[in-house]
Formats: sequence, C-alpha cells, structure tokens
Amino acid sequence: MEILSIDNYSVSYDGSKSAVDAVSLSVSQGEILSIVGESGSGKSTLLHGVLGLLPRGAFTRGGMVLFGREVTRMDDRERRALCGSSVSMIFQDTGRYMNPIARVGAQYDEFLRIHGMNDRQRRRDLQREMLLKLHLTDPERVLNAYPFELSGGMRQRVGIAMAMSLKPKLLLADEPTSALDVTVQAQVIRQMLELRASTGTAIVMVTHNIGVAAYLSDRIGVMQHGKLVELGQTRDVIEHPCHEYTHGLLDAVVEIDDERLIASHG
Repeated sequence: MEILSIDNYSVSYDGSKSAVDAVSLSVSQGEILSIVGESGSGKSTLLHGVLGLLPRGAFTRGGMVLFGREVTRMDDRERRALCGSSVSMIFQDTGRYMNPIARVGAQYDEFLRIHGMNDRQRRRDLQREMLLKLHLTDPERVLNAYPFELSGGMRQRVGIAMAMSLKPKLLLADEPTSALDVTVQAQVIRQMLELRASTGTAIVMVTHNIGVAAYLSDRIGVMQHGKLVELGQTRDVIEHPCHEYTHGLLDAVVEIDDERLIASHG
C-alpha cells in the first residue's frame, strides 16, 4: 500500500531558486527510503514539507499525497490528527523542540497523553521501556531532568524514543543519528529496523551518511541542488550508480573492513 506519494514537488522562498526542484517519489508500507546528499541539497526541506513544517514565505508547487490525502489542502487540525500514531518525526536537533523549563518526563508524558494513551501507569512504563531500548540506562534520572541537564546525544535519544513510542505508520527521520556516537548510532538503527519488522512502519530518513543509508534502506534517493538526481534499489545505487554526483558521494566514503562494519551494526 502506498503511504506517501510526491509528484513534481517544488519549494522556493521569495521567488528565489528552488530549495526543492520538481521531486517525484513514493513510499510504500514497510519500506525504508533514505535520501542522501550534502548540506543544502534540499533533503530536510522535502521532509518538512510532508507535515507542513515549512517556514512562512515558502511557496510550493506540485503534489504531495499522504494516506490518500493531499497535504497542501490539510489544515492544522487535520495535520495534528495524523501526528503520533499515523506519522511521527525525529528532528535533527530534538533539544531545540523541547520546553527548557519543563522536565523531560512531563513532556514525554504529555506527548503520549495527547495522542490517546490515557492510562498513566502504561505511559510511564512505556517511557522507561523506550529509553532503555535507546541505551539510556538510568531512565528515571533522564525523565526527572530538565533538557539542559542532558547532553545533546541524550536529548536526541529521548526524541527518537518519543517518535517511535506509538508505532507510527510512517516515521520521518531528519538526520536522526548525526549527534550520536557510533555505538549508539548502531542501536538506533537496530530499533528502527525492529519497528519496521514488528509493525510494518514505513521510514523516510534524510542523512548525509551514505554508509548508514546503505545498511538500513530498501531504496536510496540522491539529492543535489534541490533535484532528485538518482533513485533506485539500494544495491543498484551503491554498486552501479548512474549519476556523477552519486559516484562522488561513494568515493568520499571511508572504506571499512566488511567484518568490522557488520560487527558494529550486528
């Protein structure tokens, strides 16, 4: 079943050059699609457009259909209704979206309650379970802390835990592991794969790390200067890239012994 369909979609600001330029792609249930490219290539802008999170002044063209509904025709109420169990998003810097004067546990609890989890003990148990899965080994301390008392990597893992808590049908992940060390990155990737395996969640991940994309994804899209210059099955893109820019991205990856790579993710 097709969950997200993007057709000739463009985003520009104040009539300037398009940040996203005529991109078309689709995502099916249970599929993992990674979009790679350097900073400024339009990856995050495309992802933010799915939930109507573009800044004021953004001008869009083309179509974007989510669960059979045109995104550009949704009002704020309709978008909020989709968030949580239908769509969740992991932001690149989760800490920026946390209330600095509210404890992490209170914010996590409110997120679950707003999205329909009414049993208080169940909410608390789920918070502990998810934080432990993300290698936050003292969940009580994390939940009782204010955001500024946690490191950037810890805040990021809290955001990932929240986004995955309600087992959404579509998970949007904007550079989810960029603030994490290699060991924790591997754990996050495992949790994303487990989520897909257990619930059929579709995942669209934006990343500059083509190695992570190659390990995680069914398909890879490559963006350059706002354009989707390549899109295909992961093995085809990695082993037989068609576009010169994709060749350049692959050439820039530091070669790692296969056994070490498998062990780090295994």
